[in-house]
Amino acid sequence: MRFRRVGDSVLSVALCSSLRKSFPGATIDYVVNDNIASLFEGHPDIDRLVTFSRADTASTRAYVKKVRRITREGQYDLIVDPRSTARTLWFSLFSLSTPWRIGRKKWYDLFLHNHRVALQVEGKDEVERTLLLLSPLERVAKVIYDREFKLYLSPDERAAARRAMAGQGVDFSRPVILCAVATQLPFKAWNMERMKQVLCRVIETYNAQLIFNYAGRVEEETARRLHRMMNDHPNVFIDINAPTLRDLAAMTANVDFFFGNEGGPRHISQALDIPSFAIYPPHISKSKWLPNACDRFQGIHPRDIPGAANEKKLSYLEQYDFVTVGEVWERLKPMLDRYLAPA
Repeated sequence: MRFRRVGDSVLSVALCSSLRKSFPGATIDYVVNDNIASLFEGHPDIDRLVTFSRADTASTRAYVKKVRRITREGQYDLIVDPRSTARTLWFSLFSLSTPWRIGRKKWYDLFLHNHRVALQVEGKDEVERTLLLLSPLERVAKVIYDREFKLYLSPDERAAARRAMAGQGVDFSRPVILCAVATQLPFKAWNMERMKQVLCRVIETYNAQLIFNYAGRVEEETARRLHRMMNDHPNVFIDINAPTLRDLAAMTANVDFFFGNEGGPRHISQALDIPSFAIYPPHISKSKWLPNACDRFQGIHPRDIPGAANEKKLSYLEQYDFVTVGEVWERLKPMLDRYLAPA
């Protein structure tokens, strides 16, 4: 079960892949909210998507009724509850005969989860921590841990997205970069003036085309304001819309690179093996939320910068201020040199 957040649900699909490898004959259901379910359509390690709509969660009574029906129909042998919240615990409450009810070790789930795992482990990223939930199964089987989290699209979906992008004027003979320039919570976003400067350097150095990704009114307003700050640069595409997350994934599969603020779109790009570089705000741990970091998947956090780690008394904005244009460009340019052809 990984209901709500896009990034969390994408990373947690590694649980499904690990279970498939460990128990090839199993039937695996994945519980998510309906607005993100399309991301996991056609996934070979998921047999059924169990979805919840806003109407399903609008009242406790409607929600509990649906959970009860799902658990009765499923007759599950194993329930994995990565969040172990008051809401997700209803699945275990209605499944007390299920032999394996695994969740995070919390004081209030003692009698509902019969296997509880402490996930606050130093030195592990979010995927590694989540996979620890399968460790109790080692008592009865050989567990194969798959740290890769992947999304799957059909060739037709990729081709259709490519045609639509070309129809909007994207020239695939030149580099194409998907940019997350805004966030739902404005304080998480990197300084807009600095973002502008880096993007202008990218355009100038690589003759790159930038697609501004946004979701919702707040993000759209931010993206359009940045576009105006860049004098409505013709290399920036502001109106290539992705109505659903599935559409966003199909568009992402056709770009050469992802750059921007940390969040769900970055996780989607990595799940599609698109090289990415993300900017992490002070309160988000890069070591935790950049799983499988390597030459292909990188990012920057204030604590990566000499001196920042020792400034414990600084405010949030003062910490974020360590992420300068120069620091980002110093790390980003070698990646772009590797994955994009210079102009």
